[in-house]
Amino acid sequence: MTTATSVSSRDNAALLAQLNARPARAEGSAAEINNRFLKLLVAQMNNQDPLNPLDNAQVTTQMAQISTVTGISDLAATVGKMTAQFSSLQALQAAQLTGRSVLVNGNALTAGDGPAVGGVQLAAPADGVTVEIRDANGITVRTLSLGAMAEGLNSFRWDGLNDAGRAVPAGRYTFSARASAGGQPVAVEPLAAARVEGVRVSGADTQLVVSGLGPVPFADIKQIL
Repeated sequence: MTTATSVSSRDNAALLAQLNARPARAEGSAAEINNRFLKLLVAQMNNQDPLNPLDNAQVTTQMAQISTVTGISDLAATVGKMTAQFSSLQALQAAQLTGRSVLVNGNALTAGDGPAVGGVQLAAPADGVTVEIRDANGITVRTLSLGAMAEGLNSFRWDGLNDAGRAVPAGRYTFSARASAGGQPVAVEPLAAARVEGVRVSGADTQLVVSGLGPVPFADIKQIL
């Protein structure tokens, strides 16, 4: 009797260790291990030594452990299903942006087709923000004084003129920005406006295919214009 009890205890302990080591296994595998655990526990109780019965605290602890780990496995499966549904919903929302313009991380401006739109994201309110626009050779063609701006995301427009008031050649330009408050610099991040051409879904990730920038994570979209 004692040998049967000892072997069953080790087997249950091994099953608990196996399930704890792989909490994110498939539901079928977790259920199978759970059933094996219960069968071994019943066999352990049926073959226990009457003079040395099972410790109630030990049995309760083992059952609590198998219940907890099985619950974690079920929770992981539920979260996985919710994640898949969220990804599908996000892809559907992203598809509605096709043909729209958005602000994303970047410093590009395009001249020649109406006013060019850019943006800056400020870490704190600023009493002065300046944007310098450069051509492909790195030469500054226009300096914009945008004045005071609030903390967070702010957009601006460039009319496509240089500092002399003449239209610049159509094409791609870049810009840099600096900001200050009370004479102290304020951290500023440049944002580029680009047109959404399509949507790409890779696993649980949804990306927007943005003109001139390629795939951009959906979460990186700062503003829809």
